[in-house]
Amino acid sequence: MTVGTLKAAVERCAKQLYPVQVQIKEALRKSPVLHVDETGLYVMGKRMWLHTTVTPNLTLYAVHAKRGGEALCAIGVLADYAGVAVHDGWGAYWQFLCDHALCNVHHLRELLFVQQQEGQTWANKMSTLLLSMKDAVKQAREQGLTCLTQAALTQWKSEYQTLLQEGWQANPLDPPPVAGKAKRGRPKQSAARNLWHRLTNYQDAVLRFSEDFRVPCDNSQAERDIRMVKVQQKISRCFRSLAGAQAFCCLRGYISTLRKQHGQLLTALQLALAGHPVSPAF
Repeated sequence: MTVGTLKAAVERCAKQLYPVQVQIKEALRKSPVLHVDETGLYVMGKRMWLHTTVTPNLTLYAVHAKRGGEALCAIGVLADYAGVAVHDGWGAYWQFLCDHALCNVHHLRELLFVQQQEGQTWANKMSTLLLSMKDAVKQAREQGLTCLTQAALTQWKSEYQTLLQEGWQANPLDPPPVAGKAKRGRPKQSAARNLWHRLTNYQDAVLRFSEDFRVPCDNSQAERDIRMVKVQQKISRCFRSLAGAQAFCCLRGYISTLRKQHGQLLTALQLALAGHPVSPAF
């Protein structure tokens, strides 16, 4: 098969799958919990962004020139979403009025850094606390429960607040600048203090998984779904056109969705090329 034949097949398949992509997007809007993430993508040698919005059963990819709110509004899932969005804390996500949950795997990595590089013991205790809460939720699920007891939640949150106080003492505010030598802009803070601020200001999002068992402790679902695109970039380096990148996102999202639902991928692609795409379960 020539390159032109393959290109035409990809374009035809993506065109046939566009209505399915719209259905996936609509189903994501109605999902009680979804995962979002973004990563760099090169198109015609220029840096763009691949945005992914997923659940354990659905996958949507979108390519956009921007990383922030403009791109997320253009994709059209979070703009009127009313469920829980799980993410890594990127600032653009907070502008949306849905509930939020933060990825605690990121926090565990940062806490380990603070413990090892800066010797702050509160970070190790906080890691232990988050992992203990995760285990408690897992055990409760296995017992058929849908939530932790109020007494247990109160105890966990009390310990969390105690460790935040230790973190505050380990990372006091910098002294005010000397008159005439103050630098413009926001003062630079250490990694430990930035982490402490996030754990303090977004406590509800950090601990969402302990109060709502539908919400996982991390954002691994989005990271797993984005991995295949990173493999494509390592092999091909970049897309030759924006239309090609968009077609790839459409096909890849469809394949990922069917794989999650244990569909017959080759048969589904053959039917999509013939103009009769298989609709996933929504």
